[in-house]
Amino acid sequence: MMRRLVLAALLLAPLLPPGPASAQTQGNWVPARVAELQALDKVTARISVLEAPLDEVVRFGTLEIRVSACHRRPPDDPPDSAAWLEVRDTRPGATEVPFRGWMFAASPGLNMLEHPVYDLRVLACR
Repeated sequence: MMRRLVLAALLLAPLLPPGPASAQTQGNWVPARVAELQALDKVTARISVLEAPLDEVVRFGTLEIRVSACHRRPPDDPPDSAAWLEVRDTRPGATEVPFRGWMFAASPGLNMLEHPVYDLRVLACR
């Protein structure tokens, strides 16, 4: 699993902006101000679509989600969006950050949140 993530990061690194706070167009990625996320509660099977403006905390269950960057492909390129997310779990006793990194709309399994109760994916950047 880790080997696959490292390989994906090496292949995709030239295509993405240098860091989560970048607001410049680089390559064929266009910056956006709002990430559209799909959240799943695995216990209740409840699916919610969340709008997450950049640098604001959005809550879903016990998760706090902050999007630091969101980029999309222009209309003449194959559709895709990428968002830099930091997800915290506010449950009592939860100490580590369950996810920090890029998520891709076209490849949700590439880099995903691993959580026993919730699932999260990027749908689009607007």
